[in-house]
Amino acid sequence: MFGPFERSVAARYLRARSGERFVSFNAWFSLIGIALGVATLIIVMSVMNGFRQELLGRILGLNGHIGVFAAEGPARGFDAMAERIRGIPGVAAATPIVEGQALITSDYGGASGGLARGIRPEDLRAKRIIADNIRAGDLRDFEGEDAIVIGTGLASRMRVAVGDRITLVSPQGRTTVMGTVPRIRSYQVVALFSTGMHEYDSSFVYLPLEAAQVFFQVQGAATQIEVFVENPDRVREVQRAIQRAFANGPRVRVVSWEEANNAFFQAVQVERNVMFLILSLIILVAAFNIVTTQVMLVKDKRKDIAVLRTVGATQGAVMRIFLMTGAAIGVIGTAAGLLVGLVFCAYIENIRQFLQWILGTVIFDPTVYFLARLPAITDPGEVAEVVAMSLALSLLASVYPAWRAARLDPVEALRSE
Repeated sequence: MFGPFERSVAARYLRARSGERFVSFNAWFSLIGIALGVATLIIVMSVMNGFRQELLGRILGLNGHIGVFAAEGPARGFDAMAERIRGIPGVAAATPIVEGQALITSDYGGASGGLARGIRPEDLRAKRIIADNIRAGDLRDFEGEDAIVIGTGLASRMRVAVGDRITLVSPQGRTTVMGTVPRIRSYQVVALFSTGMHEYDSSFVYLPLEAAQVFFQVQGAATQIEVFVENPDRVREVQRAIQRAFANGPRVRVVSWEEANNAFFQAVQVERNVMFLILSLIILVAAFNIVTTQVMLVKDKRKDIAVLRTVGATQGAVMRIFLMTGAAIGVIGTAAGLLVGLVFCAYIENIRQFLQWILGTVIFDPTVYFLARLPAITDPGEVAEVVAMSLALSLLASVYPAWRAARLDPVEALRSE
């Protein structure tokens, strides 16, 4: 489509010559604008993907994919229920737990609301997001009625370490002859975990199942069966299978992770789409700048165009020359932006820490964004979409100036010189 003649003339026009510095400056400005737009779009989309994946992995790692609750009150006969659920195809694990809100205090000052979960020691050790992220202590000590495992964020707030004691206060008191008295129980910290998600590390505590049953007064029962499935994307199939398995009793309520966190992840998806549209405007503005640059180039090269037409160059050849000059700006800018974006995503956490060291301030505060590190997951499909959009806009931006150059009357151009 593009012959050696068109390529050589287009390459000559792309090089700045005496008296053409302003046109060259605009060309460089357009190239840098496209590069920045492509790089920014790739980086932001990768961070949004990483943010969603990290949150999803941590939320599901701690809360399971499906929660099975008794229709009324705590679940009696929970071991039989869990065994029935484990027999359903697609189920990886089913864990009985006791869960309840509690006020957490320590002898060193401070108080915080938290979520106390009772779980069997072997089930907690099988929960990899906890077992693989123990920062102090040992899960082998998680047994009996006096043990508790807490997050590092909560330990820092309560100013406690392994071996210290914290106190749980239940909002549901016990009734005595003197009235309602809050249930208060002290436990020894045997291990500290850090999942990398600030909200969980600052509010979740784990008790042995029997100790939690005593504290929350649900002896012989569990508040829910926490279910993990083999494929989280097929959670609805397993959810329906569990509902069918309990169709003849006991009555249960089955809630999937999609239903429990739907509003949160919908908000993340909407924000991601809006960011894509907003940042695409950077590339669009840079493409409009290509139009300005090419129009100025055509005006500056009117005499050259007339000479080319006079020596036999066709309108198509002239149009291809100026299409190539505009498209070259888009191709080089897109390639530069692609390279910068991918490198930035690969080292984004190192860059964040370096900027924090230089600026002396916290970037990506975990108390606000839930995560302790800045994640970035590059989706090849999204990168291809960004590159294709940038190249298409650059090519479209070159069409009108190239068409004007091809329609230029050589006689009128030479007469006006």
